[in-house]
Amino acid sequence: MRDPLAEPSDLIRSVSRALRVLEAVGRAPKGLTVKQIARRCELTVATTYHLVRTLAYEGYVIRREDGTYIVGLEIADRYRELVTAFRGPAAVGEILRRAALDTGYTHYLGRFVGGQVAVTAVAEGHRSPYLEDLVPGFDEGAHATALGKALLATLTPDQRMRYLREYGMRPFTSATLTSVEAFEADIAAGDRRGMQMEIGQFRQGVACAAVLVSPDKDMERRMVLACALPAGEMMTSARAVRAKLLTVARAVADSVAAAES
Repeated sequence: MRDPLAEPSDLIRSVSRALRVLEAVGRAPKGLTVKQIARRCELTVATTYHLVRTLAYEGYVIRREDGTYIVGLEIADRYRELVTAFRGPAAVGEILRRAALDTGYTHYLGRFVGGQVAVTAVAEGHRSPYLEDLVPGFDEGAHATALGKALLATLTPDQRMRYLREYGMRPFTSATLTSVEAFEADIAAGDRRGMQMEIGQFRQGVACAAVLVSPDKDMERRMVLACALPAGEMMTSARAVRAKLLTVARAVADSVAAAES
């Protein structure tokens, strides 16, 4: 939901309308006609027609034979560019893939994007349970994932409280922490351990661990590394998981630093 009070004085309304059209089409995988788009975006049919024609010309929507429009391939290109930008240098992706191959555990990179916890890169491991919700994009369960906890641990208690109030603490499982007090205690335990972790809080039978890759005064430059594994293995191998994560985190940090120098 956009805040009308935050609307810039120099807002270009044609661009804003085009983005609303694109969002409406993206939320309708079966496609929408121009009239349907107009109704959903509260625009006139004539205005919608011109916007859709422009988006189709640029490749952001595609017109099908039945007259409906779906998102175009340019969206996929922009998404790939976004993921590449957030992942960092190409060497970082190779480090994650090597870690996933060596351990069998899926590895993730995370950072703040626009003040919200986001998964920015993933390398799947064959021994990790598949988590369809943990793909590049915003982490809707930051309070229940080790990746989210590791990033939230870099905030002050007041900042964390505001974050949790804004995004909520949805109970993914019976083990999910749903109170700020319990979450703060868990974060403190992770700090003492030198690794944030969760067991069955995001998905039953699955555990996740995370460490900080790069601290920074700018929260958008902070990065964390996480891995997912069967819950039973975390119970018996937490120290080994932490040691491996720290080694991989150092390699990622070195790679990012080399690219920026």
